[in-house]
Amino acid sequence: MIPRLKQKYNEEVVPKLKEVLKVTNHLRVPRPVKIVVNMGINASKKDAINNLVADLTKITGQKPVLNKAKKSISNFKVREGMIVGAKVTLRGDRMYEFLDRLINASLPKIRDFRGVSPSAFDGRGSYTLGIKEQTVFPEIDPNTVTVTQGMDITIVTTARNNDEAREMLKQLGMPFSGK
Repeated sequence: MIPRLKQKYNEEVVPKLKEVLKVTNHLRVPRPVKIVVNMGINASKKDAINNLVADLTKITGQKPVLNKAKKSISNFKVREGMIVGAKVTLRGDRMYEFLDRLINASLPKIRDFRGVSPSAFDGRGSYTLGIKEQTVFPEIDPNTVTVTQGMDITIVTTARNNDEAREMLKQLGMPFSGK
């Protein structure tokens, strides 16, 4: 079964982008390549780390990779080898399903949501947004959360510049603010 957002991209977004960007070759049209979900873990308790990893697994549908500290930093109370984060890289159908849930279910659930920043691009077509807590995702039960933790979501595209990537994400339904 083809994910709903992938079908929308192929049937509606590609022809519209070809027209807007004045491109004739369909391979030149920007497309999403991968989504990286990164969660910094600032908890030293083993059960808090396990709970956050379990939440990230529920949100993405894929087991995260644990990131360990490369150096000891006494000011941050971090020792070499301590777990400091977890990340998941989504590609293919899982990427489209996650992006669909993010746009249509999670972002509108944020309190006082007025859209995401239209200027959070890196100059090469990748877009990064931060979410302050994991409870905005429908897979997470807020009553069972012991530690709230934010995460960064990076959408990597084949766009050559920010304007192409912004137009593609807008056509996919990303709710940009009117700034």
